[in-house]
Amino acid sequence: MSSLPAHPSGTFTIADDLPVTRMGFGAMRITGEGIWGDPPDRDAAIALLREVVELGVDLIDTADSYGPFVSEDLIREALHTGGGDPYDGVCVATKAGLVRTGPGQWHEVGRPEYLRFACEMSLRRLDVERIDLYQLHRIDPKVPAEEQFGVFAELQEEGKIRHIGLSEVDVAQLGHARQHLSVATVQNRYNLLDRGSEAVLDVCDAEGIGFLPWFPVKTGDLAARGGPLDGLAAQTGATPAQLALAWLLHRSPVMLPIPGTSSSAHLRENVAASGLTLSEEQLAALDAVA
Repeated sequence: MSSLPAHPSGTFTIADDLPVTRMGFGAMRITGEGIWGDPPDRDAAIALLREVVELGVDLIDTADSYGPFVSEDLIREALHTGGGDPYDGVCVATKAGLVRTGPGQWHEVGRPEYLRFACEMSLRRLDVERIDLYQLHRIDPKVPAEEQFGVFAELQEEGKIRHIGLSEVDVAQLGHARQHLSVATVQNRYNLLDRGSEAVLDVCDAEGIGFLPWFPVKTGDLAARGGPLDGLAAQTGATPAQLALAWLLHRSPVMLPIPGTSSSAHLRENVAASGLTLSEEQLAALDAVA
């Protein structure tokens, strides 16, 4: 089988039984402005999702709050096969725990009955009997964390979710969660310039827990003219975004970048970072950027 553009990023096996190509795709920005409502061009969004898979990406990260509901609906429309393997080997990871009241507005809701309802509706929207990776989008500080972990564990026992992930947790919260359930992945904000989750990544690295860095490129700061990556970009022929993604892939074998875009050109650019080879000196220069 010929190698597809995402394949040089390598593979990671989530929870020892769900292999995915390490370069993933974040499906937040296929919705409307403010991550609210339908995209300006629905057909283009569906074509983009199909191109994601054609490039060899088989991990797509979404959430019920993206739109809300729009991203999950688009993924089903674009990629559901109607067969016994409804997404033909693509892992569609979704999340619950944030609700929306308008563009750019996000609120934690971790009541067990709500999280259970959200799971049932994601199953329906994605048209699957089991979600491969279901993530708690945020731990709601108004609800005991044990109750939020407990309903996820129940849903897993019932066969409605295969693996459990957490989003935006610190080391203590991750340790607390692991007392109540098996955590397969963590999704925290992390990139070349923002390494605030370094300690969490170190735990994931040591324990074999997949780490999905959201906002992996921080494009505005990295791509600006005169920015910190100008010299390396000229030296390598790569874009600043590609350098940032290649650095993430090198940083840890558990790293699963999920750059998102609504542009086909940016999608191809991001995925092409999978095949970017950097010297030790270039990696050291990237390490020093922060």
